[in-house]
Amino acid sequence: MLRSLALATAIAFGSVIAAPAFAQDAAATAGAQQTPPQVVQAISDELAKAIDGHQAELKNNHDKLIGVIDSVFLPHFDIDYASILVLGQHAREASPDQRSRFAKAFYNSITHRYAEGLLDYTRGRVKVLPFNGDLNEKRTIVRTQVVLDDGKTIAVDYAFRKDRDGNWKAYDVIIEGISYITNYRNQVDAEIRKVGMDQLITNLETQGEKALETMEKDTGTTK
Repeated sequence: MLRSLALATAIAFGSVIAAPAFAQDAAATAGAQQTPPQVVQAISDELAKAIDGHQAELKNNHDKLIGVIDSVFLPHFDIDYASILVLGQHAREASPDQRSRFAKAFYNSITHRYAEGLLDYTRGRVKVLPFNGDLNEKRTIVRTQVVLDDGKTIAVDYAFRKDRDGNWKAYDVIIEGISYITNYRNQVDAEIRKVGMDQLITNLETQGEKALETMEKDTGTTK
């Protein structure tokens, strides 16, 4: 179960390490032409091509695994908007530099924490459900099912919005009704109240995924 949740989380959040320029440009062009369900399906297909048959190699080369996440996910994820939602009320108090540093450090930490969950990914693990309703530029939900090792499925929804350039970008994942944005917002709020904004950012930058683990332990949350 935990590995499947890690897979779903990794798919949603992507990464903040800068992807190669050609990958960003190509994905941005494609994103402008694709609806949110098509974006999720494209990511699923691209991931299968990158992972299938390369699990052993990627398991022994963490940097290359992170590179896969960079090229597949980063162009489709609205990191800046998501980070503002995670910061919640603290976003208004933070300087532009603090918001930028937090976004990079936080999502880099998440990527490293859940990267190995992608090694369990195989074609067909994610089923994009038929989309019903209108495309809302502020919030459109794409519903999927992730197949577990025992054949059971869990509901995983992705929240999309259009960015200023008119591209559909994901910014949240809801697993079995639980929003990871809301979940991490509570953890970040508790940590800022405990150590302050600057120290939290420093912890994320220097400790990475270990800082996330500490936050989760302190708030009684496990992934």
